[in-house]
Amino acid sequence: MTAIKAFLAFWYDFVVGDDWVAAVGVVAGVLLTAVLAHCGINAWWLLPVLVAVVFGISLRRAVRAP
Repeated sequence: MTAIKAFLAFWYDFVVGDDWVAAVGVVAGVLLTAVLAHCGINAWWLLPVLVAVVFGISLRRAVRAP
């Protein structure tokens, strides 16, 4: 495995880990917060709320898994 592949595999495993839904949810939350802040909307509260929602979804998926 080349050094570049190993580097990319590390970051994929670090960011995505076991639950890709949580990773996508957090990235979407960061992007949405950035877009709202760019439009002049005070959106500091949005990211903690979205992280809590994504955590709940992830936890529910983990409990239901066999």
